Amino acid sequence: MRRHDPPVWLVRFTRAERAIHHVTALLMIACLLTAALLYLPMLSTLVGRREMVRTVHVWCGFALPMPIVLGLVSRAFRADLGRLNRFAPHDWEWLKRSDRRAVRDGRGVLPVGKFNAGQKLNAAFTAGAILVMLGTGEIMTFPGPWGDRWRTGATFVHDWLFLAVLVVTAGHLWEALRDRGALTGMLTGRVDRDWAARHHAAWADTARAPGRRPEEAGPEFAKRRPGMP
Repeated sequence: MRRHDPPVWLVRFTRAERAIHHVTALLMIACLLTAALLYLPMLSTLVGRREMVRTVHVWCGFALPMPIVLGLVSRAFRADLGRLNRFAPHDWEWLKRSDRRAVRDGRGVLPVGKFNAGQKLNAAFTAGAILVMLGTGEIMTFPGPWGDRWRTGATFVHDWLFLAVLVVTAGHLWEALRDRGALTGMLTGRVDRDWAARHHAAWADTARAPGRRPEEAGPEFAKRRPGMP
């Protein structure tokens, strides 16, 4: 594409997918902020109404899976879950290579699909963390039926997993804010085709422009490493 050509936009996320992401992100941030206010000594003294903070934390925690569950009615969201749930050979290659983001002739050197390996690992960790936090949070909120070992173990796992989620979430936000193309895709649902070719070359070949008829996705999950038979 020449510089004077207008950008070509590709559809990356539907409105439903963006809503699921945004609501889940808001609930996650609310959980992390309220947890920090409750458990970190340097912040806990700043809060006067701790019971209200605890109530917000509990309700946001129990609501955290709901956007994902309700989002299953979206065909596009289910399709993206399938993409996130599969590791292709080029994903392993992406993790091993230091030049994973290298570009040659305007295209990424690896045939990355709609999501790269880092995004897939982040999604897997987040989904697992939500389930574990939900289970341990239920034991902590309703301790009656559970023995001392269960309550102690749940508290231990819940507190340490909070720190891990905090680090991963901060890294996710850092990567998103420094990649304007990715941020634009999540905010508007569209990305520049040149950006897609550089970061998600295999997906860019099968993506559609707004207003065009959707096509079946290419064999993104079956691609082999370059040079493999």
